[in-house]
Amino acid sequence: MIASVFKKSTPLNYALTVFLVLFFFFIYQIQDTSWVASGVLLLKKAFTFLVVLASIFLTSFIGKRNGLTKNSSYTAIFFLLLLLFFPTILNNLNILLANFFILLALRRLISLQSMKASKEKIFDASLWIFVASLFSFWSILFLILVFISVIFHVSRDYTNWVLPFIAFIAVAIFFAFFTSFFGINILDYWHQNTQIDIAIDYFTNTNQNIAFSIYVSVALFFVFSMFITLSHRPSITQTSYKKIVASFFIGVIVFVLSANKSSDFLLLTIAPLAILASAHLEYLQTKFKQEMVFIAVVLCSLFSFVSQL
Repeated sequence: MIASVFKKSTPLNYALTVFLVLFFFFIYQIQDTSWVASGVLLLKKAFTFLVVLASIFLTSFIGKRNGLTKNSSYTAIFFLLLLLFFPTILNNLNILLANFFILLALRRLISLQSMKASKEKIFDASLWIFVASLFSFWSILFLILVFISVIFHVSRDYTNWVLPFIAFIAVAIFFAFFTSFFGINILDYWHQNTQIDIAIDYFTNTNQNIAFSIYVSVALFFVFSMFITLSHRPSITQTSYKKIVASFFIGVIVFVLSANKSSDFLLLTIAPLAILASAHLEYLQTKFKQEMVFIAVVLCSLFSFVSQL
């Protein structure tokens, strides 16, 4: 019954999604109300909320536009539910912006399936990934997905292999101008943001450990479900699903490599996982199974969220 509420994309479902995002965002933010007295911080919180909302609907658009999901609200609600596993993300504007730009890149790479304007899409995707790396350096690893997409679709044209490097030059020129204008030391910035730390021992309490463990279990369930059912999916979407899975694993690698590690970096895995979860739910033939999977994710996410307040 609960899952069926989000079975269609209607104005009411969009309004419900916006309300739920606002509700959980507000519940988490009122844990510390010091920002209320500052106009600058208030604007920052409002902008952060808009980035979260834009990321959710962009992920939903990517899924529906490319036939990865049906005309439902599952992707949007799954994005929110997975986000609730790690509520500290709601205070990390840098990683939210990095993820948003990665989503813009993913949108272009998935749409390569149409074989239209391939060069523009490869350049745009590369550009967005380099912009994302300015906010979270190891997001640059999503360039792997660009080259995977080139291999899948347009590998015979050598200029497609060069376009990411042209995008790099464009972003590098902009970054050099920006740092010189604001007096930022490039070498210090480079040293601080390119460090690697593969240790996963940053969790500060048991609740974070539990949330992380549950999230890993949920992620493995949906990823392996896609592996098992991929051959039964429409052939036109199989390559796109492979890119989504690759995006998820690249997000995991970014999380593992990033220094100053926190669960916030797992945001980079949430969008592809939301699409995979939606595809899994829509693939199930019986309403009972759909309800069981959906309710299980809802309960796990709410438990993780409440336990970390």
